[in-house]
Amino acid sequence: MADEVLVLAGLWNSGPAHWQSQWEQQHRDWVRVAHRDWETPDRAEWVAELDAAIGCCGQPPVLVAHSLACSLVTQWAASGSARKVAGAFLVAPSDTEAPSYPDCTTGFQPMQLAPLPFPAVVVASSNDPYVTPQRARQFAQAWGAGYVEIGDAGHINGDAGYGPWPEGEQLLQDLLARLAR
Repeated sequence: MADEVLVLAGLWNSGPAHWQSQWEQQHRDWVRVAHRDWETPDRAEWVAELDAAIGCCGQPPVLVAHSLACSLVTQWAASGSARKVAGAFLVAPSDTEAPSYPDCTTGFQPMQLAPLPFPAVVVASSNDPYVTPQRARQFAQAWGAGYVEIGDAGHINGDAGYGPWPEGEQLLQDLLARLAR
């Protein structure tokens, strides 16, 4: 099992009611990647901040991403970094090309649709305001990732009632177990 987990929050960060924050409370050794600007993210800056965080890990980490951070993972994978990650757990990937996506980011379009060079799982909702189920499936297929749709779960965040989210943590533990084999 991977010893290092980096938590990647999306646009505006993940507040205390969010499953990412609650999981971090349970797993004190997990580290949230910090960004200088959570309000108007710039792709180049976020990719550099993620790359630096990966570089601080003693071994390739597992990335636990939500929302815009799923795009960040794909942008980082396409950046040409020599650093490695063990895998990625990608929850509620926002479609930055969709009209519903907030217009406050720079450089996250177009969506990266190249295969990821590490194992990944995409977890999506059937009624996410930031990505349709069809696009979420398209992303998973393009990235070479497994796909799990959990039904009407909104944006799979604290506002949608996903605080502790033990089912999601089990999906992550399943990925970690596969990576350990």
